[in-house]
Amino acid sequence: MSDARPELSLADLIGTERRALRLGSGVLVLANLLWIGQAASIAVAFERLSAPGAPVAIGAILLPVLCFLGLTALRLGLDAIGQSLIRAAASRIVTEARRALAFHLSIAALGAETLSSGAAAALGAEKLEMLRPALIRFEPARLRVAVVPLMMLAAVAWISWAAALVLLVAGPLIPLFMALIGMAAREESERQMLQIGSMNAVLLDRLRGLVDIRLMGAGERVALDFEQRAEGLRAQTMRVLRIAFLSSAVLELFAALGVAMIAVYIGFSLLGVLGFGSWGAPISLGGGLFVLMLAPEFFQPLRDFAAAWHDRAAARAVEAEFDALLAGQGARILGLGKRAAPLIGAGRITLEAAALRGLVLRQPLSFLPGERVALIGPSGAGKSTLLAAIAGLLPLEGGRIELDGVPLTQANADAWRARLAWIGQMPSFLSGSLRANVALAGSAADLPALEAALRRAQAQGIVARAPRGLDTRLGEAGEGVSGGEGRRLAIARAAFKAEQGAEQGEEGEAERGARLAWVLADEPTADLDAQTAAEVTGGLLALAQGGKNRAGLIVATHDPALIAAMDRVVDLQEVLQEGLRA
Repeated sequence: MSDARPELSLADLIGTERRALRLGSGVLVLANLLWIGQAASIAVAFERLSAPGAPVAIGAILLPVLCFLGLTALRLGLDAIGQSLIRAAASRIVTEARRALAFHLSIAALGAETLSSGAAAALGAEKLEMLRPALIRFEPARLRVAVVPLMMLAAVAWISWAAALVLLVAGPLIPLFMALIGMAAREESERQMLQIGSMNAVLLDRLRGLVDIRLMGAGERVALDFEQRAEGLRAQTMRVLRIAFLSSAVLELFAALGVAMIAVYIGFSLLGVLGFGSWGAPISLGGGLFVLMLAPEFFQPLRDFAAAWHDRAAARAVEAEFDALLAGQGARILGLGKRAAPLIGAGRITLEAAALRGLVLRQPLSFLPGERVALIGPSGAGKSTLLAAIAGLLPLEGGRIELDGVPLTQANADAWRARLAWIGQMPSFLSGSLRANVALAGSAADLPALEAALRRAQAQGIVARAPRGLDTRLGEAGEGVSGGEGRRLAIARAAFKAEQGAEQGEEGEAERGARLAWVLADEPTADLDAQTAAEVTGGLLALAQGGKNRAGLIVATHDPALIAAMDRVVDLQEVLQEGLRA
């Protein structure tokens, strides 16, 4: 499964493990068929024990008993092997599906519609896990129901055609009713999956806004809304369970009637009341016992199939949601997601006839290496869109972006982003320590570089105020730091990357591609007080310093102080096509 492509549908992912699933299912089918030999051994032993006239010799039943014990051990071994094969394949499928989901979410273009965090967590953690019982139970049950009943029927027919006829009539009724019930089960399971995802999304949203909810005094209303949603999910779950119990009752009814009819027939045949149904000679005690032991096993695969049908219904609902997510995938970021990629040069950026989301440049726009540029314009003019396009986070709809004369493409976008630092209004953080969040892919043990990066970002005070210093944990949404502190930590992250890149660059010319070339900042001082904005501005300017090899800085901003600190100002209203602003 390691070479499975992330864009494959769930059915394709399952198909890559189809051979392992079939092999495991085949082994389980073989284990089930051994019951015919076990039943025959028991029947022969009882036949000899009940033989009239002569005393029973131990040697007469020794061979059937040994045969039964040997087949039992073999059956247990085959069952363990088959289950192991199927469980391993199911684990690989679920793991690959989660990897594909994570990959899909990671390559969605900036601003593209995708799952909320709660819905993504529900799909990845809970819903995809529902594939496991379907794979472990339904796949083997489907093969067993196609093979085992026919073999059992043939074995029963060898002794009595009448008993086989009873099984032949009772058996197909179970799949018929199960199919009717299964359609309703699938619909209810799909509704249940939607409600589970909705509940997770709402819960995560409420937890993130807990402070605001308390400040607004909306706790009681939020709790009531959550209670109503939880009650709706409970009711939907009960509807699914009612269908499951109904199908189980139908199955047991027909199975019990079938076994009872055979038991009655065998009993009356042994008493001599019924003289038909066998092939010439009357049914013996051993033959009757053989048929009675096979009858429940005839229905057992149908029972397993019916029980697994509800697992399959839940899995189909998850599969539909997963495939709909992939099918509805919008714009994707540029890049192949590979570490190894061609190195990019010094970093001159040129946009020619660039068109994206209504933003169309009327003339080429260039940014020189080491230059500090402010992008200005009214809200909605396309400043954030332009930054995202430069970073390869939004593919162009027309025109091109060149890096030192080389077009930005899928092949080199990963290497280009390795030389960028992105600082947004709401920086993303790991659920981990301050140390890990600043270092990211670098060496978190490099304390001097960490401290230097914090000083350049004017963020050393944040660490000093933290309860455990660099070991203080942050939440995924930056819980524990303010908005301004979060942006200064993002600047420190970029500064640490610049420090690491400079050290690598000194080791050899081949490593120069790791150096930080550009810092892209989207409204870095928005919604901040004057002092905090000045600290963020100071951190950005310190990050862009460094003499000849300093990193370039492009900021989208409305802040006059930040604009005044830049080398050049680009007003997007002057470079956009008339009437085509984003």
